[in-house]
Amino acid sequence: MHRTVRILVGVFAWAFLATASMAADQCPPASGVALQVLGSGGPIADDGRASSGYIVWVDGKSRVMIDAGAGTFLRFGEARARFEDIDFIGLSHFHTDHSADFPALLKSGFFSGRERELTVAGPSGDGPFPGLVAYLDALLEPGRGAYAYLSGYRDGSAGLVQLVPKEVADTGEPDFTSVYRDSATQLHVQALHVPHGIVPALGFRVTVGDVVVAFSSDQNGSDPRFVELARDADLLVMHLVIPEGATGIATRLHARPSAIGQIAAESHADRLVLSHLMARSLRSLENNVAVVRESYDGPVLVAEDLDCYVVSD
Repeated sequence: MHRTVRILVGVFAWAFLATASMAADQCPPASGVALQVLGSGGPIADDGRASSGYIVWVDGKSRVMIDAGAGTFLRFGEARARFEDIDFIGLSHFHTDHSADFPALLKSGFFSGRERELTVAGPSGDGPFPGLVAYLDALLEPGRGAYAYLSGYRDGSAGLVQLVPKEVADTGEPDFTSVYRDSATQLHVQALHVPHGIVPALGFRVTVGDVVVAFSSDQNGSDPRFVELARDADLLVMHLVIPEGATGIATRLHARPSAIGQIAAESHADRLVLSHLMARSLRSLENNVAVVRESYDGPVLVAEDLDCYVVSD
């Protein structure tokens, strides 16, 4: 598999890399919170990376999954994540590189022995893009869905667990939408629509006790509400898809490196992980990270599939 060298630019020494992440075969830690990257790539099968997907581990269990892009099904197994442990799945939007492996994960879940329901959140729809409920119907509707044989996921029948959909509307208000909360585990997930061209998309804030991991999803960085969603995050994951010199439709869909740096700085994130990499951002990776660093002076990490970052211990 192609492996791009992780880069830290600025005053932080290369030795920091030894403590920035732990080996995939040592993940998860037995206690605390960790983030594992299932997929650090984009929609093109040209670099050995899976498309977007992430696991938040809590005390050794895979509690939260954000996105299920193509290839993340394989990485999910390689990470030794367990479907029965997942409390929440967030699908940021319905581009294939963020959702294509979701039905494969559901099929795998049939064999897990899981009995409790599973909360799934996604955006409301617009134009050619369905909202979460329409997306689930297109996959699972009895007699009509593409995978109608898994329709039990809609109502908990046929030995399958019931999916509980949380479709997030774009209200334009500054308040975030709470899509999952469990007081017993102190797990809380909030969502916010983020600007991704014509594509309805969500960013997520995952809180475990006093630990926060924020996910930008695909966005152009123009909505200041996301800065608040990411406020004081212990770890902020942002997508470095385009180089600083990009123009046209690419900039309506994705944030330039300078915008990523500004968001990380303004939100006061402790650490920044750059992911969803593509050939156009990898070609000048060192320069792109340097642009991020012009605004943000915290640790900057470039993701690889199965990288594991300890957030708290």
